[in-house]
Amino acid sequence: MKELVQYLAKALVNNPDAVEVKETEAENGSVYELKVAKEDLGRIIGKQGRTAKSIRTLLNAAASRTNRKVVLEIVEER
Repeated sequence: MKELVQYLAKALVNNPDAVEVKETEAENGSVYELKVAKEDLGRIIGKQGRTAKSIRTLLNAAASRTNRKVVLEIVEER
């Protein structure tokens, strides 16, 4: 799953070297934290959050094959 998030994020951004994905295991699933360069944040979120929603949909579809729950958090650097 982590590789899927990384692949999708790197394909969307202008600075693929700045993409970081951190996986945290929870009792009922996994949480993925996605960090990208500040100038690429808009590309990951998309207009009205459509791109982020699409990434979450793909991630949930892949996770449903293994009966897991996943959460994607997009982390903004300050």
